[in-house]
Amino acid sequence: MTKPTLLVLAAGMGSRYGGLKQIDPVGANGETIIDYSIYDAMRAGFGKVVFVIRRDIEEPFRKIVGAQFEKKIAVDYVFQELDKLPKGFSVPPQRTKPWGTGQAILLAADVVPEPFAAINADDFYGANSFRVLAEHLLAGGPDFAMVGFTLRNTLSEFGSVARGVCQTAADGYLEGVTEMTKIEREGEGAKSLGPDGKILLLTGNETVSMNMWGFTPALFGRLQERFVEFLTRQGNEEKAEFYIPFAVNEIVRSNHARVKVLRTPDSWFGVTYREDRPLVVEGIRKLIARGEYPEKL
Repeated sequence: MTKPTLLVLAAGMGSRYGGLKQIDPVGANGETIIDYSIYDAMRAGFGKVVFVIRRDIEEPFRKIVGAQFEKKIAVDYVFQELDKLPKGFSVPPQRTKPWGTGQAILLAADVVPEPFAAINADDFYGANSFRVLAEHLLAGGPDFAMVGFTLRNTLSEFGSVARGVCQTAADGYLEGVTEMTKIEREGEGAKSLGPDGKILLLTGNETVSMNMWGFTPALFGRLQERFVEFLTRQGNEEKAEFYIPFAVNEIVRSNHARVKVLRTPDSWFGVTYREDRPLVVEGIRKLIARGEYPEKL
């Protein structure tokens, strides 16, 4: 049985956070969020880790993160760069940043021939999330998967967040994802500010995507098609990004794949803003106290 691969998307700038949050320590002994993710993935049954990073953070990233795991699990690196585009496309003069999570995943096609999970480097997903995703991937079916979290458990106390709000059918399969880029707490629920300035009230119970996906290699061909379509439509825009939820949305609605929504009771922690960090540190401390993690990984 082929073990699945964990693809860690770690090329983000961390602009709202104000630093390289991917390598910021949050554990009792200097562990990063990535350390906890890989620890959970290894004990869930993943057999390889591939990091998607930028060239300019390669040296500190390899030293602080990658070197810890290279004797415990197979490790590879993929570099997300602005000019890695399909044939026939070029970078517009005003463009300064890569093309988003969809491009980041697509760049791993040559090094990931097996089923794989894709996660954000700066999100703490919890051990059960990795277990249910590994079980799905190890089952060997053709369906993709997404781990769904409860919206109110994913909000920041310090500003708005972007979340993919999911529509799920009665059989547990994804019907669509609506990307909402400015969601804030509102009482026991939440509110979303749309691009047109209108406010949409949310209950807080909605299922949201935190970019924890399970795919087969069949994704790459479909993703390439969508990336070409995206570049044709928006390739000259300075800040347009090719987000993986948008691509999955199009793949699902064109009936080219099904996505099983896997629910998890785990707490989610994230560091969208620097002020979020103490809450993450405290949350992990409580998990250690409950025996869910050793004090030192």
